[in-house]
Amino acid sequence: MAETPKHAHHVGVRGTVESEEYFEKRQLQGGVAGWILLAGLGVAYVISGDYAGWNFGLGEGGWGGLMVATIIMAIMYLFMVFGLAELASTISTTGGGYAFARRAMGPWGGFITGTAILIEYAIAPAAIANFIGAYVDSLIGLDGWYVYLFFYLIFVGLHIFGVGEALKVMFAITAVAVFALVVFVIAAIPHFDPGNLNNIPVDTSAVGSSEFLPFGLIGIWAALPYAIWFFLAVEGVPLAAEESKDPAKDMPKGIIGAMLTLIVFAAAILLVAPGAAGSDLLKDSGNPLVEALEAPLAYDGQNLVSGFVNVVGLLGLIASFFSIIYAYSRQTFALSRAGYLPKILSITGKQKTPILALVVPGIIGFVMAVFNQGDLLILVAVFGATISYVMMTLSHIILRFKEPDLERPYRTPGGVVTTGIALVLAVVALIAGFLVDPRVLIPTAIVYAIFIAYFGLYSRKHIVATAPEEEFELIESAESELH
Repeated sequence: MAETPKHAHHVGVRGTVESEEYFEKRQLQGGVAGWILLAGLGVAYVISGDYAGWNFGLGEGGWGGLMVATIIMAIMYLFMVFGLAELASTISTTGGGYAFARRAMGPWGGFITGTAILIEYAIAPAAIANFIGAYVDSLIGLDGWYVYLFFYLIFVGLHIFGVGEALKVMFAITAVAVFALVVFVIAAIPHFDPGNLNNIPVDTSAVGSSEFLPFGLIGIWAALPYAIWFFLAVEGVPLAAEESKDPAKDMPKGIIGAMLTLIVFAAAILLVAPGAAGSDLLKDSGNPLVEALEAPLAYDGQNLVSGFVNVVGLLGLIASFFSIIYAYSRQTFALSRAGYLPKILSITGKQKTPILALVVPGIIGFVMAVFNQGDLLILVAVFGATISYVMMTLSHIILRFKEPDLERPYRTPGGVVTTGIALVLAVVALIAGFLVDPRVLIPTAIVYAIFIAYFGLYSRKHIVATAPEEEFELIESAESELH
């Protein structure tokens, strides 16, 4: 199967124009997602963050530090989502954040954003696989690489089978996982004691330390990457643009609806779980909701509700695992179709699903999962995410000034002030990851730099000018030549 059709030809430095045959091999199934399914997809991306991962922030900032960090990150995400709702209603392609940055800042901006998102989406399922292992272990006593491999094979396989089916299955799983969160909150509330929130020993050497902030003011900053885990990947909803029914109307409703739902869950879980079991018990847990219900301060041992939350909590983790696999495949597909990554990655099979775009990042994620360091993998995913947040909020601001007359079916409340606040908070969050563990992020930054070098030396000279994310550039250059 040829990677580039013989009759593709070059159009100067702007890239190559590919034949219809090229795009026929790279088609997604359209019209399968309305706004409710998109909102479900947004919640599905993130819901695992309520079941595990957030609690490592208790060990960095104490309950008070994590609470303040969560409020700051909720503001960042909400304001960014308002900006993304506008961008997604205006630029409706599978490229998502990469397409927005491509339009605002050219090919370099597109590549830097798209690759950052790819790091986030390739590594987040690896972290989730580790938490799935912890939940499976507490259920049936099995944990290890073979558990991770089993889940990767099943869910990558399901996506290869077809997107309409996958999105509907994901929506059903997410609905059950949401129900389990409600059951957890109701079961934990009778054991809630405000004194349990601040039971982590105070580090008296830290500046500004107290019961509320046991690790001092710096603890708020160190807790930011784990507060992000409550919301990480909601920005992936625009990746379903080419498969949605009416992106201009459905995208804003879907992504904003998902975000508001996630804020409610984050507030409930952050208050009730440590309040029932004690923050000190949960700060290192791989399955904090189950441990919260079985804690001495709560039900003291295994019980019917903890068993239910364990089984269905596994579904919550699976929902995010399943949906972020969808997200990384669409990001890989879009970057490959446009020539930023090797073009072979975007070829779609009989079911109109991008097979290699599903498999290759899956192999990378599985290898990372084998190290079984969920807390450190969160940092790597957050590193990629926060770079993309800086770039996407910047894209919204630039496009407001660069293309003021662009048709915008949805407009961000507060305009560039809203996305400007999100931009500043995203920069703060990016720096916070290095505060927690620079040893993890420096190698990640090196891998990112290698990607950028590949683009600079090779792929920017092979961009497909007729890809949906690139076509506006062709139109603009044609218009300027006419004038």
